[in-house]
Amino acid sequence: MDKKNTVIGVLLLVAAMASFYFSARLAPQPPPRPTTGTTETAQGPLASNEAPVPGAAKSPADATLTAPTTPSAAPAEFTTLRNDYVEVKFTNAGGAIDSIALRKHAIARGEEARYVMNAPHAAPALSFADFPGADKDARYELVSQTASEVVYRARIGDQLEITRRYALLGAGSGDPYQIRHETTFRNLGANPLPLPRAAVNLGTAAPVNTEDYGLYLNVGYYDGEDFEHIERSKLEGGGFLSSFGIGSKVDLPYLDRPASVQWASVKNQFFAAILTPDEPGTGVRVERVKVYPMAPVEDRRAYGVTGLAFFDVKPLAANASTVWGATYYAGPKEYTRLSDTDNFKKDEDKAMQFGFFGWFAKLLVTIMNKVHGWIGGENLKWGWGWAIVITTLILKVVFVPFTIAASRSSKRMSKLMPMMTEIREKYKDQPQKAQEAMMRLYKDYKVNPLGGCIPILITIPFFIGFFSMLQSASELRYAAFLWAPDLSAPDTVARVFGLPLNIMPVLMGATMIIQMRLTPTPTTDNAQAMMFKIMPWIFTLFCYNFSCALALYSTVNGLFTIGQQLVINRLPEPALEKRPDKPAPGGMKNVTPKKKK
Repeated sequence: MDKKNTVIGVLLLVAAMASFYFSARLAPQPPPRPTTGTTETAQGPLASNEAPVPGAAKSPADATLTAPTTPSAAPAEFTTLRNDYVEVKFTNAGGAIDSIALRKHAIARGEEARYVMNAPHAAPALSFADFPGADKDARYELVSQTASEVVYRARIGDQLEITRRYALLGAGSGDPYQIRHETTFRNLGANPLPLPRAAVNLGTAAPVNTEDYGLYLNVGYYDGEDFEHIERSKLEGGGFLSSFGIGSKVDLPYLDRPASVQWASVKNQFFAAILTPDEPGTGVRVERVKVYPMAPVEDRRAYGVTGLAFFDVKPLAANASTVWGATYYAGPKEYTRLSDTDNFKKDEDKAMQFGFFGWFAKLLVTIMNKVHGWIGGENLKWGWGWAIVITTLILKVVFVPFTIAASRSSKRMSKLMPMMTEIREKYKDQPQKAQEAMMRLYKDYKVNPLGGCIPILITIPFFIGFFSMLQSASELRYAAFLWAPDLSAPDTVARVFGLPLNIMPVLMGATMIIQMRLTPTPTTDNAQAMMFKIMPWIFTLFCYNFSCALALYSTVNGLFTIGQQLVINRLPEPALEKRPDKPAPGGMKNVTPKKKK
Protein backbone atom coordinates (compact mmCIF):
# COMPACT_ATOMS: atom_id res chain seq x y z
CA MET A 1 0.00 0.00 0.00
CA ASP A 2 1.53 3.35 -0.96
CA LYS A 3 0.87 6.69 0.67
CA LYS A 4 -1.60 7.82 -1.98
CA ASN A 5 -3.82 4.76 -1.58
CA THR A 6 -3.68 5.09 2.19
CA VAL A 7 -4.85 8.70 2.08
CA ILE A 8 -7.65 7.89 -0.36
CA GLY A 9 -8.85 5.00 1.81
CA VAL A 10 -8.87 7.16 4.92
CA LEU A 11 -10.75 9.97 3.18
CA LEU A 12 -13.41 7.52 1.98
CA LEU A 13 -13.76 6.13 5.50
CA VAL A 14 -14.12 9.60 6.99
CA ALA A 15 -16.68 10.57 4.33
CA ALA A 16 -18.76 7.46 5.01
CA MET A 17 -18.72 8.04 8.78
CA ALA A 18 -19.60 11.72 8.34
CA SER A 19 -22.51 10.78 6.07
CA PHE A 20 -23.82 8.32 8.66
CA TYR A 21 -23.41 10.89 11.43
CA PHE A 22 -25.16 13.79 9.72
CA SER A 23 -27.99 11.66 8.30
CA ALA A 24 -28.74 10.47 11.82
CA ARG A 25 -28.56 13.89 13.44
CA LEU A 26 -30.72 15.63 10.84
CA ALA A 27 -33.54 13.07 10.87
CA PRO A 28 -37.00 14.38 11.89
CA GLN A 29 -37.76 14.36 15.63
CA PRO A 30 -40.62 12.22 16.96
CA PRO A 31 -43.24 13.75 19.24
CA PRO A 32 -42.42 13.89 22.98
CA ARG A 33 -43.06 10.58 24.73
CA PRO A 34 -45.53 10.50 27.58
CA THR A 35 -43.85 11.05 30.97
CA THR A 36 -46.38 9.10 32.97
CA GLY A 37 -45.99 5.90 31.01
CA THR A 38 -49.70 5.07 31.18
CA THR A 39 -51.37 3.12 28.39
CA GLU A 40 -54.67 3.58 26.66
CA THR A 41 -57.63 1.26 27.01
CA ALA A 42 -57.30 -2.35 26.01
CA GLN A 43 -59.36 -1.80 22.86
CA GLY A 44 -56.00 -1.28 21.10
CA PRO A 45 -53.86 1.77 21.89
CA LEU A 46 -52.08 1.26 18.58
CA ALA A 47 -55.19 0.71 16.50
CA SER A 48 -54.54 3.88 14.49
CA ASN A 49 -50.90 3.28 13.77
CA GLU A 50 -49.47 2.55 10.37
CA ALA A 51 -47.37 -0.48 11.21
CA PRO A 52 -47.77 -3.72 9.27
CA VAL A 53 -50.63 -5.93 10.36
CA PRO A 54 -49.29 -8.90 12.37
CA GLY A 55 -49.82 -12.37 11.00
CA ALA A 56 -52.19 -14.82 12.57
CA ALA A 57 -51.18 -17.80 14.69
CA LYS A 58 -53.85 -20.24 13.58
CA SER A 59 -54.45 -23.84 14.53
CA PRO A 60 -56.78 -26.44 12.98
CA ALA A 61 -58.29 -26.88 16.43
CA ASP A 62 -59.63 -23.31 16.56
CA ALA A 63 -63.00 -24.43 15.21
CA THR A 64 -63.66 -26.53 18.32
CA LEU A 65 -64.17 -23.42 20.45
CA THR A 66 -67.45 -21.56 19.95
CA ALA A 67 -66.33 -18.18 21.26
CA PRO A 68 -67.23 -14.61 20.26
CA THR A 69 -64.89 -13.18 17.64
CA THR A 70 -65.77 -9.50 18.13
CA PRO A 71 -63.91 -7.47 20.77
CA SER A 72 -65.71 -6.80 24.03
CA ALA A 73 -67.27 -3.35 24.33
CA ALA A 74 -66.69 -3.26 28.10
CA PRO A 75 -63.86 -0.96 29.21
CA ALA A 76 -60.76 -2.58 30.65
CA GLU A 77 -60.34 -2.69 34.41
CA PHE A 78 -56.97 -2.59 36.13
CA THR A 79 -55.42 -4.02 39.28
CA THR A 80 -52.00 -3.10 40.68
CA LEU A 81 -49.45 -5.10 42.67
CA ARG A 82 -46.16 -3.65 43.87
CA ASN A 83 -42.96 -4.33 45.74
CA ASP A 84 -39.85 -2.18 46.25
CA TYR A 85 -38.73 -2.74 42.65
CA VAL A 86 -41.79 -2.96 40.39
CA GLU A 87 -45.35 -1.75 40.19
CA VAL A 88 -47.24 -4.15 37.96
CA LYS A 89 -50.50 -3.02 36.42
CA PHE A 90 -52.75 -5.96 35.46
CA THR A 91 -55.75 -5.76 33.17
CA ASN A 92 -58.82 -7.92 32.80
CA ALA A 93 -58.40 -7.48 29.02
CA GLY A 94 -56.84 -10.85 28.32
CA GLY A 95 -56.18 -11.41 32.03
CA ALA A 96 -52.62 -10.18 31.47
CA ILE A 97 -50.03 -7.49 32.31
CA ASP A 98 -50.83 -4.02 31.05
CA SER A 99 -47.52 -2.40 32.09
CA ILE A 100 -44.67 -2.58 34.61
CA ALA A 101 -43.24 0.53 36.27
CA LEU A 102 -39.63 0.11 37.42
CA ARG A 103 -39.45 1.92 40.76
CA LYS A 104 -35.62 2.13 40.76
CA HIS A 105 -35.35 3.66 37.28
CA ALA A 106 -36.47 7.12 36.20
CA ILE A 107 -38.13 7.70 32.86
CA ALA A 108 -35.79 10.65 32.26
CA ARG A 109 -32.82 12.21 34.02
CA GLY A 110 -33.84 14.21 37.07
CA GLU A 111 -37.52 13.25 36.90
CA GLU A 112 -39.52 11.47 39.58
CA ALA A 113 -41.68 9.56 37.10
CA ARG A 114 -40.58 5.94 36.74
CA TYR A 115 -39.65 4.12 33.54
CA VAL A 116 -42.56 1.94 32.41
CA MET A 117 -42.11 -1.25 30.40
CA ASN A 118 -44.74 -2.37 27.90
CA ALA A 119 -46.13 1.15 27.65
CA PRO A 120 -47.30 1.85 25.03
CA HIS A 121 -47.89 -1.65 23.76
CA ALA A 122 -49.31 -3.75 20.95
CA ALA A 123 -50.99 -6.09 23.45
CA PRO A 124 -50.84 -6.78 27.19
CA ALA A 125 -47.81 -8.86 28.11
CA LEU A 126 -48.57 -12.59 28.54
CA SER A 127 -51.93 -12.20 26.80
CA PHE A 128 -52.91 -14.89 24.30
CA ALA A 129 -53.07 -14.14 20.58
CA ASP A 130 -55.65 -15.73 18.26
CA PHE A 131 -57.25 -17.74 21.05
CA PRO A 132 -61.00 -17.21 20.56
CA GLY A 133 -62.65 -15.92 23.75
CA ALA A 134 -59.38 -15.83 25.69
CA ASP A 135 -57.16 -13.31 23.89
CA LYS A 136 -56.62 -9.59 24.60
CA ASP A 137 -60.14 -8.75 23.37
CA ALA A 138 -61.77 -10.97 26.00
CA ARG A 139 -62.75 -9.69 29.46
CA TYR A 140 -61.64 -11.90 32.32
CA GLU A 141 -63.23 -11.93 35.75
CA LEU A 142 -61.08 -10.86 38.70
CA VAL A 143 -61.35 -13.82 41.08
CA SER A 144 -59.03 -12.80 43.90
CA GLN A 145 -56.32 -10.35 44.86
CA THR A 146 -53.77 -10.14 47.67
CA ALA A 147 -50.74 -7.94 48.26
CA SER A 148 -48.60 -10.15 46.00
CA GLU A 149 -51.03 -12.22 43.91
CA VAL A 150 -53.90 -11.71 41.48
CA VAL A 151 -56.12 -14.32 39.78
CA TYR A 152 -58.29 -13.93 36.67
CA ARG A 153 -60.76 -16.36 35.13
CA ALA A 154 -62.66 -16.66 31.84
CA ARG A 155 -65.10 -19.21 30.42
CA ILE A 156 -65.58 -20.07 26.77
CA GLY A 157 -69.16 -21.29 26.65
CA ASP A 158 -69.67 -24.61 28.38
CA GLN A 159 -66.44 -25.99 26.96
CA LEU A 160 -63.38 -24.42 28.58
CA GLU A 161 -62.42 -22.54 31.73
CA ILE A 162 -59.15 -20.60 31.84
CA THR A 163 -57.66 -19.40 35.12
CA ARG A 164 -54.65 -17.10 35.09
CA ARG A 165 -52.63 -16.58 38.29
CA TYR A 166 -49.82 -14.03 38.79
CA ALA A 167 -47.55 -13.69 41.84
CA LEU A 168 -44.73 -11.23 42.51
CA LEU A 169 -41.46 -12.91 43.49
CA GLY A 170 -38.59 -11.73 45.63
CA ALA A 171 -37.83 -11.90 49.36
CA GLY A 172 -36.07 -15.26 49.03
CA SER A 173 -38.42 -16.76 46.44
CA GLY A 174 -36.89 -15.30 43.28
CA ASP A 175 -35.69 -12.04 41.84
CA PRO A 176 -37.84 -8.99 42.75
CA TYR A 177 -38.24 -8.19 39.05
CA GLN A 178 -39.73 -11.62 38.37
CA ILE A 179 -43.41 -12.58 38.15
CA ARG A 180 -44.53 -16.17 38.46
CA HIS A 181 -47.42 -17.03 36.15
CA GLU A 182 -49.63 -20.10 35.76
CA THR A 183 -52.52 -20.62 33.35
CA THR A 184 -54.88 -23.52 34.08
CA PHE A 185 -57.00 -24.90 31.22
CA ARG A 186 -59.99 -26.97 32.44
CA ASN A 187 -62.29 -28.97 30.21
CA LEU A 188 -65.86 -28.38 31.36
CA GLY A 189 -67.41 -30.97 29.05
CA ALA A 190 -67.79 -34.72 29.01
CA ASN A 191 -65.84 -35.08 25.75
CA PRO A 192 -62.12 -34.64 24.93
CA LEU A 193 -61.28 -31.06 23.93
CA PRO A 194 -58.40 -30.17 21.58
CA LEU A 195 -56.91 -26.69 22.18
CA PRO A 196 -55.36 -24.13 19.84
CA ARG A 197 -51.63 -23.54 19.84
CA ALA A 198 -50.94 -20.97 22.54
CA ALA A 199 -49.26 -17.79 21.32
CA VAL A 200 -48.17 -15.74 24.33
CA ASN A 201 -47.23 -12.07 23.94
CA LEU A 202 -43.75 -11.27 25.27
CA GLY A 203 -44.41 -7.56 25.64
CA THR A 204 -43.53 -4.51 23.56
CA ALA A 205 -40.13 -2.78 23.58
CA ALA A 206 -39.94 0.87 22.53
CA PRO A 207 -36.99 3.24 22.02
CA VAL A 208 -35.74 4.52 25.39
CA ASN A 209 -35.71 8.20 24.37
CA THR A 210 -36.14 10.54 21.42
CA GLU A 211 -32.52 10.05 20.35
CA ASP A 212 -32.87 6.26 20.19
CA TYR A 213 -33.11 5.00 16.59
CA GLY A 214 -33.96 1.48 17.71
CA LEU A 215 -30.60 -0.13 16.94
CA TYR A 216 -30.93 -2.28 20.07
CA LEU A 217 -34.59 -3.26 19.67
CA ASN A 218 -34.96 -6.99 19.11
CA VAL A 219 -36.73 -10.20 20.00
CA GLY A 220 -34.50 -13.11 21.00
CA TYR A 221 -34.71 -16.70 22.09
CA TYR A 222 -32.45 -19.40 23.52
CA ASP A 223 -32.79 -23.00 22.34
CA GLY A 224 -30.58 -24.56 24.99
CA GLU A 225 -27.39 -24.21 22.94
CA ASP A 226 -27.46 -20.94 21.02
CA PHE A 227 -29.03 -17.55 21.49
CA GLU A 228 -30.48 -15.80 18.44
CA HIS A 229 -31.87 -12.30 18.24
CA ILE A 230 -33.98 -10.77 15.48
CA GLU A 231 -33.50 -7.01 15.16
CA ARG A 232 -36.32 -4.70 14.26
CA SER A 233 -34.32 -3.69 11.19
CA LYS A 234 -34.84 -7.16 9.69
CA LEU A 235 -38.50 -6.29 9.19
CA GLU A 236 -37.80 -2.90 7.63
CA GLY A 237 -37.86 -2.85 3.86
CA GLY A 238 -36.10 -0.56 1.45
CA GLY A 239 -32.61 0.71 2.00
CA PHE A 240 -29.50 0.68 -0.15
CA LEU A 241 -28.97 -3.10 -0.24
CA SER A 242 -32.50 -3.85 -1.43
CA SER A 243 -31.58 -2.30 -4.78
CA PHE A 244 -29.11 -5.17 -5.25
CA GLY A 245 -31.60 -7.87 -4.31
CA ILE A 246 -30.39 -8.16 -0.71
CA GLY A 247 -33.24 -7.93 1.77
CA SER A 248 -36.84 -6.93 1.16
CA LYS A 249 -38.03 -3.80 -0.62
CA VAL A 250 -41.19 -3.66 1.52
CA ASP A 251 -41.79 -3.88 5.25
CA LEU A 252 -42.38 -7.40 6.47
CA PRO A 253 -45.45 -7.92 8.70
CA TYR A 254 -43.65 -10.47 10.87
CA LEU A 255 -40.89 -13.06 11.02
CA ASP A 256 -41.29 -16.57 12.44
CA ARG A 257 -38.51 -18.69 13.90
CA PRO A 258 -39.43 -22.32 14.66
CA ALA A 259 -37.20 -23.52 17.50
CA SER A 260 -37.10 -25.18 20.87
CA VAL A 261 -37.60 -22.11 23.05
CA GLN A 262 -36.04 -22.39 26.50
CA TRP A 263 -36.77 -18.71 26.99
CA ALA A 264 -37.65 -15.73 24.81
CA SER A 265 -37.07 -12.02 25.25
CA VAL A 266 -38.03 -8.63 23.90
CA LYS A 267 -35.76 -5.75 24.76
CA ASN A 268 -34.41 -2.30 24.07
CA GLN A 269 -31.02 -0.86 24.98
CA PHE A 270 -31.31 -1.01 28.77
CA PHE A 271 -34.39 -3.08 29.68
CA ALA A 272 -35.57 -6.59 28.87
CA ALA A 273 -38.66 -8.75 29.27
CA ILE A 274 -37.74 -12.44 29.46
CA LEU A 275 -40.29 -15.26 29.47
CA THR A 276 -38.92 -18.56 30.79
CA PRO A 277 -41.53 -21.35 30.43
CA ASP A 278 -41.53 -24.51 32.50
CA GLU A 279 -41.61 -26.54 29.26
CA PRO A 280 -39.89 -25.44 26.01
CA GLY A 281 -41.91 -23.64 23.37
CA THR A 282 -42.04 -24.35 19.65
CA GLY A 283 -41.03 -21.01 18.15
CA VAL A 284 -41.16 -17.23 18.28
CA ARG A 285 -42.54 -14.43 16.15
CA VAL A 286 -41.25 -10.87 15.95
CA GLU A 287 -43.45 -7.98 14.78
CA ARG A 288 -42.71 -4.32 14.15
CA VAL A 289 -45.26 -1.92 15.66
CA LYS A 290 -45.62 1.83 15.57
CA VAL A 291 -45.66 2.91 19.21
CA TYR A 292 -46.01 6.65 18.47
CA PRO A 293 -48.95 6.88 16.04
CA MET A 294 -48.67 10.63 15.44
CA ALA A 295 -45.04 10.50 14.27
CA PRO A 296 -44.20 10.48 10.54
CA VAL A 297 -44.30 7.05 8.93
CA GLU A 298 -40.66 7.30 7.80
CA ASP A 299 -39.34 8.12 11.29
CA ARG A 300 -37.77 4.93 12.59
CA ARG A 301 -37.75 6.24 16.16
CA ALA A 302 -41.54 5.88 16.22
CA TYR A 303 -41.41 2.08 15.95
CA GLY A 304 -40.92 -0.63 18.53
CA VAL A 305 -41.00 -4.42 18.47
CA THR A 306 -43.24 -7.01 20.03
CA GLY A 307 -42.89 -10.75 20.11
CA LEU A 308 -44.91 -13.94 20.52
CA ALA A 309 -43.76 -17.28 21.90
CA PHE A 310 -45.61 -20.39 20.71
CA PHE A 311 -46.49 -23.38 22.89
CA ASP A 312 -48.36 -26.58 22.15
CA VAL A 313 -51.14 -27.35 24.61
CA LYS A 314 -52.13 -31.00 24.76
CA PRO A 315 -55.81 -31.94 24.23
CA LEU A 316 -57.82 -32.14 27.43
CA ALA A 317 -59.62 -35.30 28.44
CA ALA A 318 -63.17 -35.02 29.71
CA ASN A 319 -63.32 -32.94 32.92
CA ALA A 320 -59.52 -32.81 32.99
CA SER A 321 -57.21 -29.82 33.42
CA THR A 322 -53.61 -28.89 32.58
CA VAL A 323 -51.32 -26.10 33.78
CA TRP A 324 -48.97 -24.00 31.66
CA GLY A 325 -46.40 -22.21 33.83
CA ALA A 326 -43.68 -19.64 33.25
CA THR A 327 -41.56 -17.02 34.98
CA TYR A 328 -41.59 -13.52 33.54
CA TYR A 329 -38.73 -11.09 34.16
CA ALA A 330 -39.29 -7.41 33.42
CA GLY A 331 -36.43 -5.20 34.48
CA PRO A 332 -32.99 -3.76 33.77
CA LYS A 333 -30.33 -5.55 31.74
CA GLU A 334 -27.92 -6.18 34.61
CA TYR A 335 -25.44 -9.01 34.09
CA THR A 336 -24.82 -9.54 37.80
CA ARG A 337 -28.55 -10.04 38.27
CA LEU A 338 -29.28 -12.23 35.24
CA SER A 339 -26.23 -14.43 35.90
CA ASP A 340 -27.52 -15.38 39.36
CA THR A 341 -28.23 -19.07 38.84
CA ASP A 342 -30.40 -19.24 41.96
CA ASN A 343 -33.07 -17.22 40.15
CA PHE A 344 -32.13 -17.66 36.47
CA LYS A 345 -31.39 -21.30 35.73
CA LYS A 346 -31.46 -21.36 31.91
CA ASP A 347 -28.63 -18.98 30.94
CA GLU A 348 -30.90 -15.93 30.78
CA ASP A 349 -27.77 -13.77 31.03
CA LYS A 350 -27.25 -14.41 27.31
CA ALA A 351 -29.96 -11.78 26.79
CA MET A 352 -27.21 -9.22 27.54
CA GLN A 353 -26.00 -9.98 24.00
CA PHE A 354 -22.30 -9.35 24.64
CA GLY A 355 -21.21 -10.92 21.35
CA PHE A 356 -17.96 -12.61 20.32
CA PHE A 357 -15.92 -10.93 23.06
CA GLY A 358 -18.53 -11.76 25.65
CA TRP A 359 -16.00 -13.24 28.08
CA PHE A 360 -14.18 -9.90 28.29
CA ALA A 361 -17.45 -7.97 28.63
CA LYS A 362 -18.58 -10.24 31.48
CA LEU A 363 -15.22 -9.85 33.22
CA LEU A 364 -15.28 -6.07 32.89
CA VAL A 365 -18.85 -5.60 34.10
CA THR A 366 -18.18 -7.96 37.03
CA ILE A 367 -15.03 -6.07 38.06
CA MET A 368 -16.81 -2.74 37.61
CA ASN A 369 -19.70 -3.81 39.86
CA LYS A 370 -17.29 -5.23 42.47
CA VAL A 371 -15.30 -2.00 42.51
CA HIS A 372 -18.49 0.05 42.74
CA GLY A 373 -19.44 -1.95 45.83
CA TRP A 374 -15.96 -1.71 47.40
CA ILE A 375 -15.84 2.09 47.16
CA GLY A 376 -19.41 2.50 48.38
CA GLY A 377 -20.54 3.81 45.03
CA GLU A 378 -24.21 4.03 45.99
CA ASN A 379 -23.34 6.80 48.47
CA LEU A 380 -20.39 8.26 46.59
CA LYS A 381 -20.69 11.18 44.19
CA TRP A 382 -19.88 10.03 40.66
CA GLY A 383 -19.67 6.45 41.98
CA TRP A 384 -19.99 4.68 38.63
CA GLY A 385 -17.49 7.02 37.00
CA TRP A 386 -14.91 6.26 39.67
CA ALA A 387 -15.70 2.56 39.28
CA ILE A 388 -14.79 2.81 35.57
CA VAL A 389 -11.58 4.72 36.37
CA ILE A 390 -10.44 2.20 39.00
CA THR A 391 -11.38 -0.78 36.81
CA THR A 392 -9.28 0.66 33.98
CA LEU A 393 -6.31 1.21 36.31
CA ILE A 394 -6.55 -2.36 37.64
CA LEU A 395 -6.38 -3.72 34.10
CA LYS A 396 -3.44 -1.48 33.20
CA VAL A 397 -1.45 -2.57 36.26
CA VAL A 398 -2.06 -6.22 35.37
CA PHE A 399 -0.74 -5.61 31.85
CA VAL A 400 2.41 -3.69 32.90
CA PRO A 401 4.77 -6.72 32.47
CA PHE A 402 3.45 -7.31 28.94
CA THR A 403 3.87 -3.64 28.09
CA ILE A 404 7.46 -3.50 29.34
CA ALA A 405 8.37 -6.63 27.40
CA ALA A 406 6.77 -5.22 24.26
CA SER A 407 8.58 -1.91 24.69
CA ARG A 408 11.94 -3.65 24.98
CA SER A 409 11.14 -5.67 21.87
CA SER A 410 10.16 -2.50 20.02
CA LYS A 411 13.40 -0.75 20.98
CA ARG A 412 15.51 -3.72 19.90
CA MET A 413 13.56 -3.81 16.66
CA SER A 414 14.37 -0.15 16.00
CA LYS A 415 18.09 -0.91 16.36
CA LEU A 416 17.79 -3.37 13.49
CA MET A 417 16.44 -0.70 11.16
CA PRO A 418 19.78 0.16 9.48
CA MET A 419 20.43 -3.53 8.72
CA MET A 420 16.84 -3.97 7.48
CA THR A 421 17.30 -0.99 5.18
CA GLU A 422 20.48 -2.51 3.75
CA ILE A 423 18.69 -5.81 3.09
CA ARG A 424 15.84 -4.02 1.29
CA GLU A 425 18.31 -2.14 -0.89
CA LYS A 426 20.36 -5.23 -1.60
CA TYR A 427 17.40 -7.38 -2.61
CA LYS A 428 15.01 -4.70 -3.88
CA ASP A 429 14.29 -6.76 -7.01
CA GLN A 430 14.19 -10.10 -5.16
CA PRO A 431 11.39 -9.92 -2.56
CA GLN A 432 11.65 -13.61 -1.64
CA LYS A 433 15.35 -13.37 -0.84
CA ALA A 434 14.72 -10.13 1.05
CA GLN A 435 12.12 -11.90 3.17
CA GLU A 436 14.48 -14.81 3.88
CA ALA A 437 17.26 -12.41 4.85
CA MET A 438 14.90 -10.53 7.18
CA MET A 439 13.88 -13.76 8.90
CA ARG A 440 17.55 -14.71 9.39
CA LEU A 441 18.18 -11.27 10.85
CA TYR A 442 15.33 -11.61 13.35
CA LYS A 443 16.53 -15.10 14.29
CA ASP A 444 20.19 -14.10 14.69
CA TYR A 445 19.36 -11.20 17.01
CA LYS A 446 16.44 -12.93 18.78
CA VAL A 447 13.96 -10.22 17.86
CA ASN A 448 10.23 -10.84 17.41
CA PRO A 449 8.89 -8.41 14.78
CA LEU A 450 5.41 -8.67 16.33
CA GLY A 451 6.61 -8.17 19.91
CA GLY A 452 5.69 -4.49 19.96
CA CYS A 453 2.10 -5.30 19.00
CA ILE A 454 1.34 -7.34 22.13
CA PRO A 455 -0.14 -4.45 24.20
CA ILE A 456 -2.39 -3.45 21.31
CA LEU A 457 -3.51 -7.04 20.70
CA ILE A 458 -4.32 -7.43 24.40
CA THR A 459 -6.14 -4.11 24.60
CA ILE A 460 -8.41 -4.68 21.58
CA PRO A 461 -10.57 -7.48 23.10
CA PHE A 462 -11.00 -5.47 26.30
CA PHE A 463 -11.96 -2.35 24.36
CA ILE A 464 -14.51 -4.27 22.28
CA GLY A 465 -15.73 -6.06 25.42
CA PHE A 466 -16.12 -2.72 27.18
CA PHE A 467 -18.01 -1.35 24.19
CA SER A 468 -20.31 -4.40 24.15
CA MET A 469 -20.89 -4.12 27.88
CA LEU A 470 -21.79 -0.43 27.61
CA GLN A 471 -24.43 -1.15 24.98
CA SER A 472 -26.67 -2.66 27.63
CA ALA A 473 -25.28 -1.74 31.08
CA SER A 474 -28.32 -0.18 32.70
CA GLU A 475 -26.17 0.60 35.76
CA LEU A 476 -24.64 3.54 33.85
CA ARG A 477 -27.96 5.00 32.71
CA TYR A 478 -28.17 8.58 34.09
CA ALA A 479 -25.00 8.05 36.15
CA ALA A 480 -23.15 11.40 36.23
CA PHE A 481 -19.39 11.96 36.26
CA LEU A 482 -17.60 15.32 36.21
CA TRP A 483 -19.43 17.40 33.58
CA ALA A 484 -21.16 14.39 31.97
CA PRO A 485 -24.76 13.98 33.22
CA ASP A 486 -25.13 10.46 31.76
CA LEU A 487 -22.29 7.97 31.30
CA SER A 488 -24.43 5.91 28.92
CA ALA A 489 -24.77 8.84 26.47
CA PRO A 490 -22.43 11.37 24.79
CA ASP A 491 -21.23 14.13 27.14
CA THR A 492 -22.55 16.97 25.01
CA VAL A 493 -21.82 20.31 26.75
CA ALA A 494 -22.95 22.64 23.94
CA ARG A 495 -23.94 22.76 20.29
CA VAL A 496 -21.95 24.67 17.71
CA PHE A 497 -23.87 25.37 14.49
CA GLY A 498 -26.27 22.62 15.56
CA LEU A 499 -23.52 20.03 16.03
CA PRO A 500 -22.75 18.56 19.47
CA LEU A 501 -19.58 19.46 21.32
CA ASN A 502 -18.44 16.36 23.22
CA ILE A 503 -15.42 16.83 25.48
CA MET A 504 -14.48 13.30 26.55
CA PRO A 505 -13.84 11.92 23.03
CA VAL A 506 -11.63 14.95 22.33
CA LEU A 507 -9.59 14.21 25.45
CA MET A 508 -9.39 10.59 24.37
CA GLY A 509 -8.03 11.61 20.98
CA ALA A 510 -5.48 13.95 22.57
CA THR A 511 -4.13 11.19 24.81
CA MET A 512 -3.86 8.87 21.81
CA ILE A 513 -1.87 11.46 19.83
CA ILE A 514 0.54 12.05 22.75
CA GLN A 515 0.84 8.31 23.26
CA MET A 516 1.73 7.80 19.58
CA ARG A 517 4.44 10.46 19.80
CA LEU A 518 6.02 8.86 22.86
CA THR A 519 5.90 5.27 21.59
CA PRO A 520 8.64 4.23 19.14
CA THR A 521 7.28 2.92 15.85
CA PRO A 522 9.69 0.33 14.41
CA THR A 523 8.84 0.82 10.75
CA THR A 524 10.37 2.49 7.75
CA ASP A 525 7.22 2.19 5.64
CA ASN A 526 5.93 5.70 5.03
CA ALA A 527 2.37 4.46 4.43
CA GLN A 528 2.33 2.62 7.76
CA ALA A 529 3.84 5.61 9.55
CA MET A 530 1.13 7.83 8.07
CA MET A 531 -1.56 5.36 9.16
CA PHE A 532 -0.23 5.43 12.73
CA LYS A 533 -0.44 9.21 12.73
CA ILE A 534 -4.02 9.48 11.49
CA MET A 535 -5.41 6.56 13.51
CA PRO A 536 -6.13 8.73 16.61
CA TRP A 537 -8.17 11.14 14.49
CA ILE A 538 -10.18 8.32 12.91
CA PHE A 539 -10.73 6.68 16.29
CA THR A 540 -11.90 9.95 17.82
CA LEU A 541 -14.39 10.47 15.01
CA PHE A 542 -15.59 6.87 15.31
CA CYS A 543 -16.21 7.17 19.08
CA TYR A 544 -17.45 10.76 19.06
CA ASN A 545 -21.13 9.97 19.51
CA PHE A 546 -20.78 6.79 21.57
CA SER A 547 -21.39 6.80 25.32
CA CYS A 548 -18.87 8.93 27.17
CA ALA A 549 -18.15 5.97 29.48
CA LEU A 550 -16.26 4.39 26.56
CA ALA A 551 -14.27 7.58 26.03
CA LEU A 552 -13.63 7.81 29.79
CA TYR A 553 -12.20 4.28 29.77
CA SER A 554 -9.98 5.09 26.77
CA THR A 555 -8.86 8.43 28.24
CA VAL A 556 -7.81 6.92 31.58
CA ASN A 557 -6.15 4.10 29.68
CA GLY A 558 -4.26 6.65 27.57
CA LEU A 559 -3.17 8.80 30.55
CA PHE A 560 -1.79 5.74 32.34
CA THR A 561 0.00 4.64 29.16
CA ILE A 562 1.56 8.10 28.74
CA GLY A 563 2.95 8.04 32.29
CA GLN A 564 4.08 4.46 31.84
CA GLN A 565 5.82 5.27 28.55
CA LEU A 566 7.67 8.23 30.11
CA VAL A 567 9.07 5.86 32.73
CA ILE A 568 9.90 3.18 30.13
CA ASN A 569 11.73 5.71 27.96
CA ARG A 570 14.05 6.43 30.91
CA LEU A 571 14.97 2.79 31.38
CA PRO A 572 18.37 1.57 30.07
CA GLU A 573 18.40 0.66 26.41
CA PRO A 574 18.18 -3.12 25.88
CA ALA A 575 21.29 -4.76 24.44
CA LEU A 576 21.21 -6.08 20.89
CA GLU A 577 23.43 -9.15 20.81
CA LYS A 578 23.90 -11.49 17.89
CA ARG A 579 23.41 -15.16 18.58
CA PRO A 580 26.66 -17.21 18.33
CA ASP A 581 27.07 -19.10 15.08
CA LYS A 582 26.38 -22.82 15.27
CA PRO A 583 28.89 -25.30 13.80
CA ALA A 584 28.13 -26.42 10.27
CA PRO A 585 26.16 -29.68 9.95
CA GLY A 586 28.51 -32.66 10.12
CA GLY A 587 31.37 -30.52 11.34
CA MET A 588 33.33 -31.10 14.54
CA LYS A 589 33.38 -28.78 17.49
CA ASN A 590 36.84 -27.49 18.41
CA VAL A 591 37.69 -29.04 21.76
CA THR A 592 41.42 -28.26 21.74
CA PRO A 593 42.35 -27.01 25.20
CA LYS A 594 43.77 -23.55 25.54
CA LYS A 595 47.53 -23.30 25.92
CA LYS A 596 48.80 -22.62 29.39
CA LYS A 597 50.68 -19.43 29.83
